[in-house]
Amino acid sequence: MTTMTDTSNAARFREFKMPDVGEGLTEAEILKWYVQPGDTVTDGQVVCEVETAKAAVELPIPFDGVVHELRFPEGTTVDVGQVIIAVDVAPGSGDAAPAPAPEPVAEPEPSEPEAPKGRQPVLVGYGVAETSTKRRARKGAAAVPAAAAAIQGEMNGRGAVVPESRPLAKPPVRKLAKDLGIDLATVVPTGEGGIITREDVHAAATPVPAQAPIAVEAEPVPAPEAPAAVVAGARETRIPVKGVRKAIAQAMVGSAFTAPHVTEFVTVDVTRTMKLVAELKEDKDMAGVRVNPLLIIAKALLVAIKRNPEVNAAWDEANQEIVQKHYVNLGIAAATPRGLIVPNIKDAHDKTLPELAEALGELVSTARDGKTSPAAMAGGTVTITNVGVFGVDTGTPILNPGESAILAVGAIKPQPWVHKGKVKPRQVTTLALSFDHRLVDGELGSKVLADVAAILEQPKRLITWA
Repeated sequence: MTTMTDTSNAARFREFKMPDVGEGLTEAEILKWYVQPGDTVTDGQVVCEVETAKAAVELPIPFDGVVHELRFPEGTTVDVGQVIIAVDVAPGSGDAAPAPAPEPVAEPEPSEPEAPKGRQPVLVGYGVAETSTKRRARKGAAAVPAAAAAIQGEMNGRGAVVPESRPLAKPPVRKLAKDLGIDLATVVPTGEGGIITREDVHAAATPVPAQAPIAVEAEPVPAPEAPAAVVAGARETRIPVKGVRKAIAQAMVGSAFTAPHVTEFVTVDVTRTMKLVAELKEDKDMAGVRVNPLLIIAKALLVAIKRNPEVNAAWDEANQEIVQKHYVNLGIAAATPRGLIVPNIKDAHDKTLPELAEALGELVSTARDGKTSPAAMAGGTVTITNVGVFGVDTGTPILNPGESAILAVGAIKPQPWVHKGKVKPRQVTTLALSFDHRLVDGELGSKVLADVAAILEQPKRLITWA
């Protein structure tokens, strides 16, 4: 009889797990819940917004029912594969029963031996001891994890902490502890759900500030990760690195220390390009789309790639091959409130000038609204970064991982220039092309940069070279 009831409950409650909304992403932060327990949801309805390492994404639920439980509060970083919401798909069929893998509302007794049925395997880096049957504490504010009690017990000093299971910490944190000679079992966790953070490890290696235990006593239940509050007179503020900012850091380090970068520069008179931009703004064929210098620069780079196709490639380290791309997914670096992202225009090489202008406008607008999808940032081949909008003359851009080249465009401003044998004020800018020297040698990189500069100096080449 008990077996039938358990089976019925399991069939009644369905769980929705955090999906991999990008390409191999391992975690996402819940930014906002659009539903609460008791709300009715339908198949395809957006229930929350999450931020991955690439973008903010809205998650639709794949079935109908009534929300039974939200497993994590807003602001919590959740691993891919973890259950984030439980839904009653057969409401009114009987007395309410707990979902298949409910989290405890109150702190469990230390001697509690029973593990919840249907519990999903713990992800790599978080695992519990093989002989342990303790459930993993929930990160939400409604749960009081056992780690919080351990913290309270150690408020007046860092004595030995007896863990109920293997300390919870991600692989990079475990490595840090090993490098510093810190036993994780003696570290007081402050992360969500009792997870040990990098700051906890560093704190274990230094004297404990007297005021730190007071903060724990005032709020024993962990709150969602957020930038530390600024204390009056403090000389430093620590901000957790996560989401887009974390992805940027990892990608840039990986790119800088994997691909041998070479950067070349050229200063060019773009007066004629600026005149062309002004004329296109009045062209009826360009009505309704945004026309700016970046549009002509993008078209110039596409023409240069057409003339020098070998530059549009990727390095396959596993197979030791150079992969030539017969298409151009043109990345445009965009500064957003969540950090720098690089969405790309798919098959930009096939687009007419009005189509390219429309695609650029949509890309920038979507990025500024924080709605760029992970798919829009995948598969880029070359990138343009316009540092000139910040008044910067030029820079040495780092390659977007997996790409062969990136073009930096500096500020366009009037400068004295020799034109037709006389010094005149002209609109001038500086271009910088960084490229992967495994794929692109100096001659090829120079040709690409020279072609872009030549087109911007004489835009009529767009017609003769395209």
